[in-house]
Amino acid sequence: VQLQASGGGLVQPGGSLRLSCAASGFTLDDVVIAWFRQAPENTGDWREGLSCFKTEDGSTYYADSAKGRFAMSRDSAKNTVYLQMNSLKPEDTAVYYCAATRVAGDPDYYCSGFGLNHQALYDYWGQGTLVTVSS
Repeated sequence: VQLQASGGGLVQPGGSLRLSCAASGFTLDDVVIAWFRQAPENTGDWREGLSCFKTEDGSTYYADSAKGRFAMSRDSAKNTVYLQMNSLKPEDTAVYYCAATRVAGDPDYYCSGFGLNHQALYDYWGQGTLVTVSS
């Protein structure tokens, strides 16, 4: 089981990027996929939860920092989930990680403000992709 995150890079403030999270070894069915990020100044283990996608019904949840600017989508044929990021700000500079968990019970347990604040709920993690927002 692997998640491969890609699409990071250098972008100017106000610009856009689309991150990809390709899954291998399992299909994106009955799982919750989420994006987290870790800012450079954060040297601990904590990662900020940004958004999540329930493959059961295609619904999403966004943290306040992502709401209105970021959007998740899925390409089932490619077994890939995307994070479209618009209106990027310097404070969005971070390493971005995608993560997944198989759903046991209510998917809202994982894809919610609670779930995004409890990264330990997510079993599978990609390697991270660096996004730098700077002029």
